Amino acid sequence: MHNTLEFVLIMLAAAVLVAILARTFRLPTMLGYLLTGIIIGPYALGWIPDTPQTRYLAEFGVVFLMFSVGLEFSLPRMVAMRSIVFGFGGAQVGVTLIATLGLAWLLGLNFSAGIALGGVLAMSSTAIVSKLLSDRVELQSPHGRLSMGALLFQDLAVVPLLIVIPALAMPAQSLVQELFWALLKAAVVLSVILYFGQKLMRSWFHHVAGTKSPELFTLNLLFITLGLAFLTERAGLSLALGAFLAGMLVSETEYRYQVEDDIKPFRDVLLGLFFITVGMRLDLSVVWQQILQVMIMLGVIVIGKGVAIWALCRGFRHSQATSIRTALALAQGGEFGLVLLALAADRGLMDLESAQPVLAALVISMLLAPLLIHRMEWITGKLAGSEWANKAKEVHDVALKTFGKTGHVIVCGYGRSGQSLARLLETENIPFVALDFDPERVKLAAAAGESVVFGDPAKREVLVAAGISRARAMIITFSDLNATMSILRHAHDIKPELPVVVRTMDDSHIDKLKEAGATEVVSEVMEGSLMLASHALMLLGIPLSQVLKRIRSVRESRYALMRGFFRGATDTDGDLDEASQPRLLSVLMTPQSSAKGKSLGELGLEALLVEVIAVRRRGIRGVNPGPETIIEEGDVLVMRGTAENLAAAEIRLLQG
Repeated sequence: MHNTLEFVLIMLAAAVLVAILARTFRLPTMLGYLLTGIIIGPYALGWIPDTPQTRYLAEFGVVFLMFSVGLEFSLPRMVAMRSIVFGFGGAQVGVTLIATLGLAWLLGLNFSAGIALGGVLAMSSTAIVSKLLSDRVELQSPHGRLSMGALLFQDLAVVPLLIVIPALAMPAQSLVQELFWALLKAAVVLSVILYFGQKLMRSWFHHVAGTKSPELFTLNLLFITLGLAFLTERAGLSLALGAFLAGMLVSETEYRYQVEDDIKPFRDVLLGLFFITVGMRLDLSVVWQQILQVMIMLGVIVIGKGVAIWALCRGFRHSQATSIRTALALAQGGEFGLVLLALAADRGLMDLESAQPVLAALVISMLLAPLLIHRMEWITGKLAGSEWANKAKEVHDVALKTFGKTGHVIVCGYGRSGQSLARLLETENIPFVALDFDPERVKLAAAAGESVVFGDPAKREVLVAAGISRARAMIITFSDLNATMSILRHAHDIKPELPVVVRTMDDSHIDKLKEAGATEVVSEVMEGSLMLASHALMLLGIPLSQVLKRIRSVRESRYALMRGFFRGATDTDGDLDEASQPRLLSVLMTPQSSAKGKSLGELGLEALLVEVIAVRRRGIRGVNPGPETIIEEGDVLVMRGTAENLAAAEIRLLQG
């Protein structure tokens, strides 16, 4: 008892220290946990023994990780990205499995070990890749979408692998029978849980949420997650599979965002313990003795897997540059690879001597991933040369949209700020063209008749195609500093006299942006503070004229009085809840849409807190339609609401 508490305290202390160091040096905490496990494990300092009890405790980290994956599972998202997820992603996992089976045969490993090893090597790190691409604002780029699609399929592929790997550990003479029974049990359990679970989960969560008790809500969440994990384990499957199903069921309710916030602390803490136990399994002395095997396996993961992904991208007719970037993004091992490797080792599919080089290579490849992604542009430039030909279509589309326009405004970014600005420009009959590099947003906005085109305004040739030399002004609405500085640099080179207004979240970069050529910088935090102050002063009895005079004087001083305000521990001005912010969604009425032939009043979208602000029919945009408006095939409904409510409205329109 005391020894167990001592071990837990050591692991928690190490986790806290690692998290602090990782935050300080801006490194993925997962890699720090792995290194910590190596240091305090039985093969180094020996502070923690590698026991079944320690591994079982750490397995709960995988449970909550799989719950989070299930929570993110979205059928509409799968349908929207089906060609990438199931086409490219499925091909990547399939090719890796087949290639690894061939490699295993050459190394003298049996079929079961080859399947397990293939599953391990097929995985890339969702945590590392998504974080780095998000930091670089590349999630919506072509290579970003390919990478995230492949990672999404990998996450789904873990589920059957969690079923198959334990079955492969059975005796060879009963392997086919065990696989059949494992898959049959999985199908039965899946059907029962998903069929009855969907009917019960929503009403049960309604009842629990109705008590308005955060403690009860969290306890219920833990009970659902661990309870389904327990049921699937008792059915001969895995804890992680049950947790994945629990996440899927909760994702169908309106409480998924609250659940995600509540589960995150448990997931992160227990997942940290899991990665520590994985690191504890690495014997550095054995790795040193097998350093050649480690280097070969590292080459297989980084170079071999990278080349295979590049070839697949080219096969799917993506450009050379996009193919190289995607290969660099995915050429590493992943957290699920570590999960599958631990499972294969526990079930005896791989002995310690075989698992050690693989584990070491996975860890090293994950350490190399940030370096490869950060040097992506340089490597791509060396291997792909000029990308001008690959950018021709993007530039052509932008030039086509701006052909004949002069004296227009270029709006860089078509998020909430860009869309509000565009409506004001339309009201004043000012011609404009909006550039955005989110293809989904551009598609939806264009379907609603908006003047927006896909293009990255941080690229010089895109700005030239947008007619920057003929433009009256340019407005930069997104808050990414690096992209904004690049746009300002190109704008100054092409047309120095062009007035450029820049939006920023706070006042920390105002001077830097103005030095780069911004005519004016509008701070959201400052403007919000001014509006708060104006309302407060009026409520305190200050005359309106005096309030307006005071606010105007502050603005005329270009925010000088506001730049040095003191930041306190309760300052949360920059923490916007994206999920609760109203947004627009365009939905096309197909022949199969259940809303066809019904009036807006019959659909009852107002009960979902969704407003239909326009109906676009045969190119004619009708603003503020009434409840008597009949929906016809081919209509595009432009709706406003939160992401959650819009998703429910879309289901009602299309499926009834």
